[in-house]
Amino acid sequence: MNKKWIGVALKLLVSGGLIWLLVGSIDLEAAVDRILAAKPWLIVAAIAAFGLQILIAVGRWWIVMQAMDSSLPFLKTLGISYIGLFFNQALPSSVGGDAVRVYKTYKTGMPLSRAINGVMLDRVATVLGLVLIVVVAVPFFTERVGDADARWVVPAAVLLALAGFAGLVVLMFLDNLPSRFSHYRLVHGLALLAADTRRVFLSPGDALKVMTISLVGHANVAFIVYLIARSLDLGVTWLDCLVLMPPVLLLMTLPISIAGWGVREGAMVTAFGLIGVPGEGALLLSIMFGLLAILTSLPGGLVWLMSGDRKIEDVETTDKES
Repeated sequence: MNKKWIGVALKLLVSGGLIWLLVGSIDLEAAVDRILAAKPWLIVAAIAAFGLQILIAVGRWWIVMQAMDSSLPFLKTLGISYIGLFFNQALPSSVGGDAVRVYKTYKTGMPLSRAINGVMLDRVATVLGLVLIVVVAVPFFTERVGDADARWVVPAAVLLALAGFAGLVVLMFLDNLPSRFSHYRLVHGLALLAADTRRVFLSPGDALKVMTISLVGHANVAFIVYLIARSLDLGVTWLDCLVLMPPVLLLMTLPISIAGWGVREGAMVTAFGLIGVPGEGALLLSIMFGLLAILTSLPGGLVWLMSGDRKIEDVETTDKES
């Protein structure tokens, strides 16, 4: 067994183990009752909102690429994004959706450095949007939690904001490394990334568009969670979801599980427990969110099958080159 499949096996073990522990700690009878009482029309509305989320994500990436003077046609961007979403959600692969996006963008004739930087900066915009959401919404949320929790929630939000800002500044100055290192390929790549970061985030018009659509995307994710929670009669508000989901999404970016499964469930049980959501309700909320995400990603598999360059090995090679 090669390293690739060992990594996949370990991620499966983490995802399965975490979910198993959570299932063993909840009231299964209450969970079944919630599922049977779920409101189908709210689930349908959540699926529709997931479809909108795909378009929002495509628009954000497209604007990032435009700001870098490297845009693709919108429909091409949509197809590549859908393929990346499929790899992120539906496959237990060692190849992530971002690697697939880089590869497919590169195969259109885009320079590899621009393909990499476009995907990276799209992710940066996503994370910054999460940070902004938390910072803005936390003051309105502290009344929902006890004084003990509020004492650490607010400082944590401030630290998160400072970390996000510092990270962006570091990216912008990566081309100021000592000149004696300039002949290294990695250093040259970092310099290109710094220049592209400044193009995207120091241009007021482009930065405003990118961050606005990022915020809209996170608000829509919170709305999706709210719709599912309403279908399960969990008694949460949209503001609750707006504040609680960003930390969950940040934890899901850790590459230790399959598509965030297990990590997301543990994080949501903990986060929604702060506002009194029972464990079985939060676990069902997370599982249904994940299943609907897989459902809406499946058309990306068809797009992948209909496209050229379908060899996973080629994607892995391009990812290693980056």
